[in-house]
Amino acid sequence: MKIFGTLVFLLLISFSVPFSAQNSDLGAWYMYFGNNKISKKLNFHNEIQYRNFDGIGDLEQLLIRTGIGYDLTENNNNILLGYGFILSQPYVNGEKTENIEHRIFQQFITKQKFGRFNIQHRYRLEERFLEDDFRMRFRYYLGFNVPVTSKEMLPKTLYISAYNEIFLHLDSPVLDRNRVYGALGFVINKNMRIEAGYMNQIQENKNRGQVQIGFYNNIPFIRN
Repeated sequence: MKIFGTLVFLLLISFSVPFSAQNSDLGAWYMYFGNNKISKKLNFHNEIQYRNFDGIGDLEQLLIRTGIGYDLTENNNNILLGYGFILSQPYVNGEKTENIEHRIFQQFITKQKFGRFNIQHRYRLEERFLEDDFRMRFRYYLGFNVPVTSKEMLPKTLYISAYNEIFLHLDSPVLDRNRVYGALGFVINKNMRIEAGYMNQIQENKNRGQVQIGFYNNIPFIRN
C-alpha cells in the first residue's frame, strides 16, 4: 500500500499542474525509458516520449529512440549507437503543421558515485535529417540522483533527481537550448523507478516550462 500511495502522489503532481494551465505556455511530457541487457556487454535502449502543449490531447512532439550499447566497463561506462524518429506538430501563425525528422546519434555515458550522489555524464552527437535540411548537434548532460529515505537507491526509496543539459549546434548560432530539471522519484524495485518533476527549457527567443513524468525500466541480462 505504501508503494501504491507514493505512485498516486507522484502522478497527481504531474497531472495537476498542466490541466490547470491549458491556455498557458506550460506543457507536459510523458516518457518511457528502457535499457535492457541482451548479453553481458550489450544493451538494447528503447525510449518513447509523448510531448504535449497542454496536459493531454494537443500533441507537440512524439519521439521514439532505439539503439545498441556496449559496456566498456561494468555499470560505469557505455557507448551507444542509436536511431530516433521524431514527429513534431508545431503551430505556425496559429495553424498546426507537421514535420518528420530522422536522427542518428552516438553517445558516451560515464557514471560516478560520491557518497549518496549518483552522478551521470552523457556526451551525445546527433545527425539530424529534417525534411528540407541536415543539421548536426552536440549535447552534454550532467545529472544526479540522491536517495532521501535510505543511503542507497534501494527498492521503496524516495530520491531527488536533477539535471542540466546544454545543446550546441555545429554551425551558427552555436547555442541551441539549455534544459534544467528537478524531480522527485521513487524506486519501485531493483529494475524500475518513476519520476515526476519540472523542466525549464531556455532557447534564444523563448523560455518554456514542462511538467514531466518518466518511467524507467532496466532489465538485467539473464543467462539461460
